[in-house]
Amino acid sequence: MAVNVFASATEGGNTAVPLGSSGVAATIDCPDLSERLTTVPQAARPEVDTELARLDQQIATAYGQLQEAARGADDGEVDEAAVLDPLERERAATIERIVAAVDKAGDRPEGLDAEAACALRRTEATTAGAESGGPEQGQRQDGKEQEAGNGDDADGTGQDAGGQRPPGNGGQAGNGPVAGDYAAIESVRPNAVEAPRRDGASNGSFATSCGVNAEGLFNSDNLIAAPGVGNGAHHFHDYVGNQDNDAFSSDEDLAAADTSCADRGDKSSYYWPVLRLQNGTVEQDAQSPGGGIEGNAGEIVTPAEVTLTFEGNERGKVTEMPRLLRIITGDAKAFVNGDANANASWSCTGFEDRQLKDKYPLCPSGSDVVRTFTFQSCWDGRNIDSANHRTHVAFAAADGSCPDGFRPIPRLVQRIVYDVDAPSLQDGGKTVPLFAVDSFPEQLHKPVTDHSDFINVFDEDLMREMVDCINTGRACGAGASPGPGQGGDPGEGAGEAPQEQPTGDPGANPGDPGANPGDPGANPGEDATDEPTEKPTDEPTEKPIEEPTGASPTEEPTGAPQQGSGAPEDDTRQTETASPSAEPRAATTPAGAADDRSAAEAAPGAEGDAGAREDVAAGAAGQPRAPQGGLAETGSGLGLWPAAVGGILFAGGCVLLVRSRRHAR
Repeated sequence: MAVNVFASATEGGNTAVPLGSSGVAATIDCPDLSERLTTVPQAARPEVDTELARLDQQIATAYGQLQEAARGADDGEVDEAAVLDPLERERAATIERIVAAVDKAGDRPEGLDAEAACALRRTEATTAGAESGGPEQGQRQDGKEQEAGNGDDADGTGQDAGGQRPPGNGGQAGNGPVAGDYAAIESVRPNAVEAPRRDGASNGSFATSCGVNAEGLFNSDNLIAAPGVGNGAHHFHDYVGNQDNDAFSSDEDLAAADTSCADRGDKSSYYWPVLRLQNGTVEQDAQSPGGGIEGNAGEIVTPAEVTLTFEGNERGKVTEMPRLLRIITGDAKAFVNGDANANASWSCTGFEDRQLKDKYPLCPSGSDVVRTFTFQSCWDGRNIDSANHRTHVAFAAADGSCPDGFRPIPRLVQRIVYDVDAPSLQDGGKTVPLFAVDSFPEQLHKPVTDHSDFINVFDEDLMREMVDCINTGRACGAGASPGPGQGGDPGEGAGEAPQEQPTGDPGANPGDPGANPGDPGANPGEDATDEPTEKPTDEPTEKPIEEPTGASPTEEPTGAPQQGSGAPEDDTRQTETASPSAEPRAATTPAGAADDRSAAEAAPGAEGDAGAREDVAAGAAGQPRAPQGGLAETGSGLGLWPAAVGGILFAGGCVLLVRSRRHAR
C-alpha cells in the first residue's frame, strides 16, 4: 500500500503526479476543521462531532485511493485531480452540514467553506537501503521487486507474498515509518530542564497503578474526539483504567464500569495509540478498519511498564479536577497540521534527560524505549470539555502560572516503557523490525503525531485525597514514590522529564543550518538518523539486575553528544512556542520518572509481564552498576551473617552448659 507518488501541489499547471524512485512520496493534506471550531453551541456538538469524524473518513478513503492509483500507474503518472476533486466535493457537502448545525443552535460560522480543498504534500520516503548505497527497499530490479522481508500479504496490508513490498514509503503497510523517522538517543544533547519551584508550591505527588493492558483492551474509537462514531480514530488505542471505553460509552457507563486500577476509586480512562513492530505479524485487526486496512499493521507491543503520576504546581496549590474532565495532549494530525499542538516526547531508559519530539529513539543495548505524555494542568473552572477538546484546559507557564481565568489542577504525567530493540535501518528492518505508533493513514506513522487521552472518573473522595496529598507535599497512591521536595530526586537516573507544553518546532535543529524548520519530519542531522549507533559488542546480553534497595541510578551518561542531533546547542536552551491557550511551557519531572519499578506491575493486568524486567543504570548503557553503600545496604555482606549467628548460638550454648553443671553441683 505504498504511496509512490510525487506531489505536484506546488507545481502549477501540472495536473498529474509523476511516479519514480527518487525517494519522495506524497500524502493528503487537508485543513483540520476541529482546530477552527473553537466555539460550538452545546446543542450542536453531537452533530458537529459526527460530521468532523466523517471528514476524517473521507481523507482516509481518498488516501487509500491515492495508494491504489499509484500501484496501478503503469505509465508513471497518476491523475491528481481524480483523487482530490471528489474529496473536495465531499468535504464541501460535509462542511455545509456543519455550518447549518451550528447556525441552527447559535451564530453561523463564517469562512469554513474555504476549508474544503486539499492538496498533496511532499514527504521523504527514502529508505535506509537507498541512503546507504544499496538498492532501495522494494526497488524493481530485472523486472522483479526486491525482497524486503517482514512477512507476507496475509495481513491484508498490501504487502506482496514472499516479503516483497512496493517501492517507496517504508513500513510493513507501505505508509511509514522510514529510516529518517529514527535518531540515536546517544547523539542527542541533554535538553530537558527542571522548572524552579517557589515557596508554597504543591510538591506532592499521587500515583495510580492501572496495569499495562496485558489483557489487550483495544479499539479504534475515540470517545473524546469522536463520540458515537465507530472507528473515529482510524488507529488502535491501548486502554488502561476504565474497562468500558468505546465510542458509545455514556458517562453512566464509565461510572458503572470495572477498572484495571489497583485503587478501585479510580475508574478514569487512560488511552494512547498502540506501538507496533513491523514484523509481518497478523494481528486481530489485520482485516479491520483502524487496523491493517488503514495501514496500521504488525505486532502490537504490550508495554513493559506504565506509570501514571499526578503532580503539583510550581507556583502554588492545585484544585480538584472536575469529574468527567476530558483532556487530549498532543496532536494525532501534527504531521500535516504542524506542530502547534504537538507534544510527543520520546527517549530511552537511562537517557531521559534527552527528549526527541519528531524522531523515534534508537536505544543502546540494555536500554528501553520510553514515551512520556505531560498533560495540560490549568483548567478554565467551568467546562469539562470544549468544541475542539483543547480550549477548556491549558499548559502552565514555566513558573507554574496559568492563563487568566484558569486555575491549576493536578498535572498528569504518563510514562510508558517498551522492551523493543533498535531497528536495523540498513536493511529496512528486515533483521530487526521497525517500530512505530498507530496513526491516521495519511499521517504516515510519524512520531510527532503521538498523543494521549484522559477522562477523569476518580471518586470525589479519592480526588480530594489526591489534592490534599499533592498540596501537603506527600507521596501517595498505589505505587507512590517520593515527589519533588520530598527527599530524593524523582528524576534521578532517568534524567529530567519532558516539559509540559508543546515545543514550537520539533523538527528544527539549531545546530544544523540545513534543517527545515517547517517540516515536523525534518531530519535533525544525517549523522543521527541515517544509521543507528552500533551496539557495543562487549556489553552483557542481559540487562543488569536492579539493586535490592530499588535505588535509582545516579550516574550520568558519559558519552559525549554528537553534532547534528536535533537537540539545542545549549543544555538549557529550549525551543518554545505559545500554545493556543497558554504561555511557554513548564519543564517538569514526574515523580517516579526514574528507572525504579512502581506498583504498576502488580496492578490488575500487569501480572508478571513487567515485574520480571530489570532496569538499566543511567549512562551505563547496559553495563552493570557498581555496588554502593555498606554491606547491609548493598547485600554484599550477606555471606557473613550465617557465621555470625552460628557464633552467637554456640557461645550461648556454652554459657547454658556451664550454668547447668554449676547447678548440678
